[in-house]
Amino acid sequence: MDRRSFIQQSITGATALSGISNARPSEAEERLPEREDARGKPNILFIMTDQQRYDCLGANGNRIIQTPNLDRLASQSANFSHCYVQAPVCVPSRACFFTGRYAHSHRNRVNYTELPSDETLMQHRLREAGYSTCLVGKTHLYYDYPPTREEAMRTGFDTVELHDGAGSTDPWSDYVKWRNQNDPKKDVYYRALARPEKDVGYSGKTNPFLCAIDEEFTDTSWTGLKTREHLKRLAEKKEPFFLFSSYWKPHSPFEVPKPFDSLYTDVDFELPKPESLEDIQKLPLPLQKLILRGNNPPYDMDRKRLEWIYRSYYGAITHIDREVGMTLDTLDELGLSDNTFVVFCSDHGDQLLEHGLMGKNVFFEASERVPFMIRFPGKIQPGQYDEFLETIDVLPTLFELIGLEEPYPCQGQSMVPLISGEGKSFTPRDCVFSENVIPEVFSNSFFFEKDCGVKGIRHPDAKMIRTRDWKFNYYPEGY
Repeated sequence: MDRRSFIQQSITGATALSGISNARPSEAEERLPEREDARGKPNILFIMTDQQRYDCLGANGNRIIQTPNLDRLASQSANFSHCYVQAPVCVPSRACFFTGRYAHSHRNRVNYTELPSDETLMQHRLREAGYSTCLVGKTHLYYDYPPTREEAMRTGFDTVELHDGAGSTDPWSDYVKWRNQNDPKKDVYYRALARPEKDVGYSGKTNPFLCAIDEEFTDTSWTGLKTREHLKRLAEKKEPFFLFSSYWKPHSPFEVPKPFDSLYTDVDFELPKPESLEDIQKLPLPLQKLILRGNNPPYDMDRKRLEWIYRSYYGAITHIDREVGMTLDTLDELGLSDNTFVVFCSDHGDQLLEHGLMGKNVFFEASERVPFMIRFPGKIQPGQYDEFLETIDVLPTLFELIGLEEPYPCQGQSMVPLISGEGKSFTPRDCVFSENVIPEVFSNSFFFEKDCGVKGIRHPDAKMIRTRDWKFNYYPEGY
C-alpha cells in the first residue's frame, strides 16, 4: 500500500471508528439480578503496572533491566509484542480494559473524571457470575469522586485495599492507614530526603531520587504484600476469585527505595538525543507543531541527572518484579497456579525523554505500546505472539476462556482462537486505534518539570490508526 492510499484508508477508518455504535443495553440487561454459581470456574489474577513501556522487560528484548520473575512468567504465557492502548493516559485506558469498549463509547475520556453510571465493568459481570472480586492498589475507575474505598466497591469489587496516588496522604487510602499503623517513620513524606543534587559540585554518582520511605513500607511493597494476603484469604473460599493487583509504579515521581535506587548505578544509559530547534524543524510539520506546542525548549539539563531518571524507572520495575515473583510463588504454594489465569500488563507507556518529552498523552510508540502476557496451563499456548492486540480485547478473551457471556456486545476481539493452540481459524487485526481527548487547560504533571525540566504535552480530540507499515495521526487543527 502506498502512502496516499494508506492516508485515505486511515481517514475513512477513523471516521468509521469514531462512529461505532454507542447503543446501550437496558438496565435489566446490564445488571444481572443475583449471583450465579461459579464453582468450578478458574480464578483470575490481573496484575497491572502504571506507565510501563513495552521495551522495559527482559523478555521483550531489554538486556539491561532485571526482571527475572516477569521473564519467567512471559516464558509460560502468550506474550504479545504489539499490544496497544486505546487511550495513552490512565483513566480512559483503564476504562477501555474493563469495559471492552473504546473511549468515545464508554465516554470516560479525561483523567479524574467519572465513569458514566450506565457502564458495566468486567468485575461487575464477574461478581454477578459468582466470583469473589478484590482490588489491591490503584483503580482510577470511579462513578463519582472523591475516590473513596466505598466508591471503588461500587465499581464491582467485594473487597478493596485502595491506594490511588504516589506519596498520597489521603485519609481514604488503605495504604496510608496501614503505614500509619506499621511504619516507625510514618511521618516521613515520600520526597523528604535531602536532595544531593542541590549540593555544590554534585557529582552525579548518587541517586537524587532516593525514596524517603523504607522499602518495606513503600506502596509497591504494600501492594505486593496485600495481594498475597488476599490470595491466601480467597483460596479458602468455595467460589473462584478475580483479584486485581494494581501497582502505582513505575509512574512518576521517580523516587525508589534502597536497594533498588542503586541497582543500575554502573549502567551508562544511552539517553535519547536532545532535539535542538534545528533538529525539530527537519521533522514533518505535524511533528514540529506537536513537539513545540508543549513549550519544550531542547532539554539541556545535566545529563548525569537525566540518567538517574532511567536508573530509577528501571529500579521501580525491578522492585515490582520482586513483588510479582513472590506473588507467583504464593500461587504455587497454595496449589492455585494450574487453575488461575494470570494477566500482566500496563495501562500505557512513558516517553522517557524521547522527542524531548516525558510522560504520555501522545501517539508515539513509547506511550502507546505496552507489555501484555496471559498464562493458563493447558488452555493457552505459551509463546511470542506478534499479532496486533488492543486492550479492549482483554475482556472478551478472558470471558471466552472462562466460559462466561459478555455483559453486552463489547467492541473487542477475543484472542482465544489464536492463543488456544487448537489451530482454530483467526483473522488478526490489520490496524490498532487510539484516541486522546484531554483539554489543554489541564497542566502537565509538576513531577516531570520538577524532576527533569521537560514537559509532557496534551492535545484535544486526537486520533491514531497504526498498521504494520504506517501510522496516521489526526489532530483537530487540521494536520
